[in-house]
This record gives sequence, structure tokens and C-alpha cells, in this order.
Amino acid sequence: MRTIKVEAFKSSLLLISLSPTLVNHFFVCRVWEKHAAVSGDTSFPEKIEKPLYREFGTVVGFVLNGFKMGKEGSPKIHSPDMKRKRLTLILGVSGLCILFYVLGAWQSRNSSPSEVPSKIVCEESFSGNKKPSLESSPLSSSVSDMLDFESHHQLVVNNSEEIVKFPVCDVKYSEYTPCQDPNRSRKFPRDMLKYRERHCPKTKELLRCLIPAPPNYKQPFKWPESADYAWYANIPHKELSIEKAGQNWIQVHGDRFKFPGGGTMFPRGADAYIDEISALIPLSDGTIRTALDTGCGVASWGTYLLKRNVIAMSFAPRDTHEAQVWFALERGVPAMINVLASQRLPYPARAFDIAHCSRCLIRWFDYGGLYLAEVDRVLRPGGYWILSGPPIRWKRYWKGWERTREDLKKEQDAIEDAAKKLCWTKFVEKDDLAIWQKPINHLECHKIKDIYPEPPLCKSSEADAAWYKDLEPCITPLPEVSNDNEVAGGALKKWPDRAFEVPGRIQSGSVPGITAKKFREDNDLWKQRIEYYSRLVNQLPHGQYRNIMDMNANLGGFAAAMAKAKLPVWVMNTVPSHLNPELLGSIYERGFIGSYQDWCEAFSTYPRTYDLIHADGVFTMYQDRCDTTFILLEMDRILRPEGVVIFRDMVEVLVKVKSITDGMRWESRIVDHETGPFNPEKILLATKTYWTAEA
Repeated sequence: MRTIKVEAFKSSLLLISLSPTLVNHFFVCRVWEKHAAVSGDTSFPEKIEKPLYREFGTVVGFVLNGFKMGKEGSPKIHSPDMKRKRLTLILGVSGLCILFYVLGAWQSRNSSPSEVPSKIVCEESFSGNKKPSLESSPLSSSVSDMLDFESHHQLVVNNSEEIVKFPVCDVKYSEYTPCQDPNRSRKFPRDMLKYRERHCPKTKELLRCLIPAPPNYKQPFKWPESADYAWYANIPHKELSIEKAGQNWIQVHGDRFKFPGGGTMFPRGADAYIDEISALIPLSDGTIRTALDTGCGVASWGTYLLKRNVIAMSFAPRDTHEAQVWFALERGVPAMINVLASQRLPYPARAFDIAHCSRCLIRWFDYGGLYLAEVDRVLRPGGYWILSGPPIRWKRYWKGWERTREDLKKEQDAIEDAAKKLCWTKFVEKDDLAIWQKPINHLECHKIKDIYPEPPLCKSSEADAAWYKDLEPCITPLPEVSNDNEVAGGALKKWPDRAFEVPGRIQSGSVPGITAKKFREDNDLWKQRIEYYSRLVNQLPHGQYRNIMDMNANLGGFAAAMAKAKLPVWVMNTVPSHLNPELLGSIYERGFIGSYQDWCEAFSTYPRTYDLIHADGVFTMYQDRCDTTFILLEMDRILRPEGVVIFRDMVEVLVKVKSITDGMRWESRIVDHETGPFNPEKILLATKTYWTAEA
């Protein structure tokens, strides 16, 4: 019995010295041993502090096995008295374990890096090769080392001999847009502009190299200065400054571009033009939040809407107006390469409060009003469609447009007729503007269809399905209502309240598994996470990042938390195309913008257009769908030099990701979850280093 007491006392003393870090390292080493056993690699790292590791294993085994007491001279273990004493000892030592573990956790959380107990090293040294330094990166150096996964685990996440270095692509690819490549587009039909739609390369055609920035590339101007200026070296295209010289789209001033804010139909500037619109519809009181700009030019309309708290999704094709979408993104304004052609726009139904066309050159009346029907699909109940330019006010401008009065009148009559058949009403026409309004529900529309049977109401229930889905010559039906004054799908609160109001799609049960309670919990979760990100990426609150991509937006909590923190950013919320499309619809109901996207393909944007990319669970989601190496290369393509990526995933997935990004000229580190080191989900912070093509 004396022997038992001595052993228990010694074990207790050793357990007192243990910290959570030591416990964590023990289990990391155990996992490593199992991996070696399965793989057949028996070369366990030589520099493990084996005595301490073994001692800890002995103690744990001693406690878990109930203090094996079968030595000579020991009392019989089956006697009632011995059983009681044995149970008392087990409970006592277990209590000590729990007590000192909790004390150790408290001490670790409140200690400075210098107070952290010695680590149990489970890997070989780097053989003289230093880990990538993050000292010059925008990642926070003020965050305690206790947040660093590697400082807790010292797990080798890469080996310099295993890193595959990706070569640099030829400089001719510096403007490469994989799914809107002009050379590939020429192979497709020109009818309905199909050749300008997405046509992505096959797997064997994918580039396995890094897209270079042009020589002399500079970091873009910070917002809000970027709204007015961009570096010529970043987008070396003067075509628009020549072609649109009289319309004040863009001007070249030495080594930079200047954006005066003009446009084809607003020579006095976008600000004055928006004031004219605001005098006709409630543009500045929070009623209108999301806008769609078709044929956006350099997105001056979207730029000046921002100061009225209206966010526009601007789009235009990659066409003869070279780089117009690129200029928009360089200015810090949302935009995508896109075109109204034979397929639906990659946005959900009932997404936009207003849609806008200012001499966008879309033939709205063609194909039985098919393109206007697509605008109707993405327009919210009660939303507005704004048209300026031909044929509006043709009696005054017909000579300048070099068209006959008869032709222009015929075009306007065709648009009026198409709008009427969509159940729209002409809201107002004044000076250069004409505005139509979509009904708030379809009760009256059913009666109108008795008079105008074409186009009919769609029979399909897939209103939100919009990824590679052909346009349909029918009206997308609105959700059912019980009376004439009820807004289909539910009325929205004004901005900014609508950002945190439970979306109508969730209230109606259209998003399976998501309740109002879970929605609010998600908001609280992302508030905590954005606070943590702001500590990890120290420039996030200070305007270094403007254009942000969320690769798996879910309910839009990431973007909402950014907005609540009043960070000077906008977020492109993408919802993977294989998920419930209602998710993106809920994001738009909150007053944010985004797109459907399959990350096995390239995104519809130019290179170097995003400052920060957020990838939450993306690589777990796609690891069995396609080669994730190409997803990382696409992220590199759209990320600006010195841009940041925040990966959030399980640690084993992040280790694989890091092994690839280390060969992409990125610097990275794995850090702990915001709730602490014992959460199996971790965060990989990565920075794309600055480099350019050779001059």
C-alpha cells in the first residue's frame, strides 16, 4: 500500500507540471506515430524530447489503467477494503488532473510568449532552412505567439524538399481571363452574343503557372482616392480615353488615369445624373440598396451611388471597350465580366431594387422581350428599371444618334409593349429618363395574361437557378400572396436595418436547415470572427483592403459583420453553384451583392482585382470535386500583389493547402481558431508577395 501511495504522489507532482500545451503535444505526437505506422515510414523524428514524452505517456497510462497494483507484497486487489481505497485514489488523482489542467489552461491564456512552457518538439529542424518570414507582410505581428498553431504544435507542415515551385507564365498572359478568353471565344456562335459568354478551358488546357503582373505594377490608390485615380502601369490601355474622349469617361494624366465621373448620357457627371434619378424615385432614404448596372462602362454610376449607401453590381462583356470592368475594379467598385446573351445572369431572382441601362446597347425588344424578362426575374417586387439613351427622348436626339425618327419610335413602342406584357407600369418619363416599376405581386398579372398571353408565367419553380441556365421566354412567377397590398416574398426594411433582419427566404423556410434563431447565431459568430481577423490582419481596419472576395458566403454573415464594423470594404459574396441557390437570394435580401460560382472554374474577372480573399471550408468542399491546385492558382490570378488570403478549414486540409501555396511565392502561417488551440478547425493566413514580369 505504501508503494501505491508513493507512485500516486509522484504522478500527481508530474501532472501538476503539465500544461495544455504539453497535453496537446502528446496527442500530436501520437497522431504522428499512427501516421508513420500506416504509411510504413518508421523514421520517427529524432529530435523528439522522448524522456518527457515517455514519462507523460507512462503517467497517463498509469492513471487510465487504474494504477496496476499486482506487485509482490501488494494487498489483494479484489478485497472490499482494497477496492474502496483504489476507487478513492483514482478519483483523487483524476480530480488533481482536472484541477491542474484547468489551472494550466488559465495560465497559458494569460501568460506572455516568454512565459510559455518549453515545447515538446515533434519534428526535425529545418536543416538550416528558415521558415518564410512574415515580418514584411500585412499580417499582424502584434498577435501573441499563443495564437500561432505552429508554436503550439511544432508540426512540420512542409518540407523544403517537397515544395513544388510553380513557374511564371509568359507575360502575354498578364491580362488572362480564362473563361472569357478572346481567342477561345471566336470558336463559338455569334448569334445572341453566345461567343461572349463564359467558355472555360478544359482540364488539359488549364495553365499550371503563375500569372505575372506587368512590369512597374504599383499598388492601387487607397479608397476613396481610387475612385478618381488609377495607375497606367497597372492597366496599360488608353483605348477608352481616346474613344470616349468627349464623354469624360477616363483621361490620361502622365503616369495615371483620372476618372472625371462622366458617361455617355451624363456629360455633367454621374453625381448630377443620380440627383436627377433621386428626384423621381426614393434613391437616398434606404429603401433602395442593391442595383444592377448593365453595360457599365467604367462604373461611374456605381461609384457615385456608394455615397448614397446603394451598392451596384456593374457588368459588361470583355469586348472592344477594352478593360472597362477592369477599370471599375481598379477604382474599388464592384463589377464583373458578364453579358446578357443566351443564359441567365448568375444572380438569384428578386435580387436588385433597381436595374439601370444608360445607352447600354442591349436590344431589349429582341426575341420577344427575352432580355427584359431576365431583368424582371432579377428585379425585386416593386423594383424599378431605369432607361436613358436611345430611344428615350428620340424627338430631340434623333439626328445626333444618326437614326430615323421612325426607327427610334418603333424601338420605343416595342420596349413599352414588352414592359406592359411583363405586367410593369410606366412610372415616369422625364427629360432623358424613363422609369418602369415591377408590381409588388402577381395577383393582377394573372388577369393581364388573359389579355396578353405572351410571354406566359413560367411553370418551373427554379427561379433562383442561374448557373449555365438558358434564358426562358416566360415571366418568373413571384411568391404567392393573400391580398393586393402584400409584397411577394415579404417587405424589406430600409438599409441598414435590413442587413440584420431575418430574410424572407429564411422566414418562409426556403433555406432548409436555417431558422431565424440560427440566422441570428450566425450573425453573432461572424461578429466575433471579424474582430479576430482584425487582430490577425492588422491593416484590415485601416483601408489597405477594399475589394474582398468571400468564396463560400453561406448566409452573408462575413459581409454583414464587415459592414457592422464600418470597415471601408465591399464584399463579393459567392455561393458555390452546387449549393442551395436560395442562399444567395437571402444575401441579396440583406442588402449585399454576389454571384453563383463553381470554383473548379475561373471567376469572371480580370487578374489582380481583389485585395483579400476569404475561403471558409472551400477546400474541404472541393477536395473531391476537382484538383484544388487549380483553385489556388485561380486565387493567385485574381489576388493583387501583397494581397491576403484567410483560409478557414480543418488542420489537415490547411497543411495540404500550405504545401501548395509555399510554391506559389506566398508567405503563410497556420494560426489557432478564435476560440483557442483545442478547436480542430484552424486558420491559414497567407500573403502573396510582390513580384512582376521582367521589363
